Amino acid sequence: MTLGFSQHKLENVSNSLSSSDIKSFCQLESEQLTSQEPIFFARIVYHDYLLKNHQEVINYRQHQSPFSQKILIYLRSEAWLTDFPPVFTVKKFELKNFSSICYICPIGYRNQKPEYIQIIADEAISDNLQLYIKRSAMLLGKYIDIYLGYGRQKTEIQLLEDILHRVGHQLRNSLGLIGLYAHNLCLGLKENPWQEQATIISKSIEDLDINLTELIDCGQSVKLRVAPQDLRNLVLESITHLQPLINEKNLQINLPDTSTTLKIDRLQMKQVFDNILSNAVHFSPNFGIINCSWQIFQEEVLIKISDQGPGLSPEDLQKIFTPFYSRRRGGTGLGLTIAKKIILDHQGSIWGQILAERGAQFSVILPRPRSG
Repeated sequence: MTLGFSQHKLENVSNSLSSSDIKSFCQLESEQLTSQEPIFFARIVYHDYLLKNHQEVINYRQHQSPFSQKILIYLRSEAWLTDFPPVFTVKKFELKNFSSICYICPIGYRNQKPEYIQIIADEAISDNLQLYIKRSAMLLGKYIDIYLGYGRQKTEIQLLEDILHRVGHQLRNSLGLIGLYAHNLCLGLKENPWQEQATIISKSIEDLDINLTELIDCGQSVKLRVAPQDLRNLVLESITHLQPLINEKNLQINLPDTSTTLKIDRLQMKQVFDNILSNAVHFSPNFGIINCSWQIFQEEVLIKISDQGPGLSPEDLQKIFTPFYSRRRGGTGLGLTIAKKIILDHQGSIWGQILAERGAQFSVILPRPRSG
């Protein structure tokens, strides 16, 4: 008895899971269970995060007559579930008016209800078969956890898209009107000492309009233009762009000699590194050190960028990815919001940390293609 095919399916979980995907996975597991003698009935109950309720998958052994609706109602009522055993343990339960033997193996307890595999067999099952059921439950548990994480991430992306889209369009209407008046002022103040200030206002509005365009674009679900990219080269591009300010402040940038290949949208991911490194350079003191490092794992890479600036406060940690929150003088408060949206679109994660010694650190996790 092996779980080879299911394990392979789990290792290749799509980055765009859906309710039908998890149901298909449970269906496959139930079919494998009922192919083992003396099991003739398998029922898997799990919580679907996207549908916001519990679902079930039922499967019978080949040529087995299905249960009546009355029996299924009894099983779903869980009146027989008189005890709640620990997760991934197989326990025998008595069913009313049943000569067959029932076992359950809990996968988890979520939303005040159990998730479990229910097995009904012609006779007592062996220790080896119990071990098989436990492994099947663990595999399902891992798949459900991945699905749950994806569901939460999808909800967060949708929330960010809604906020960015709504705020961007509201501000653009007002900004367009201000820009029109600023342009008229520039034209009407020719040879006037105030024309320079009117021109500055007009130029500032143009810069804000560019930022708003980025904000609105970020708030739309666009398909990523993904291609293999060298991580170190991409970070170096961002550093090169910031070199004048780096030289002005006599900063030292430490970068690993190693690299890895990521399947990412180069322009969008460069924007992420531009934003993080720009903040690090801005907040660094003269002669400060900025450390860039990454740890390469089998399926992901952990990227860390730290500086020796004033660091982050507990309030900053809660708000740094919120639109228009900025501690940087003249900052729009959009850079990190856009960076987080891009990272989430790449099925990654980003967070800030307070360093014990001094300064701030931003960490990014991105999936990486598996070799072979």
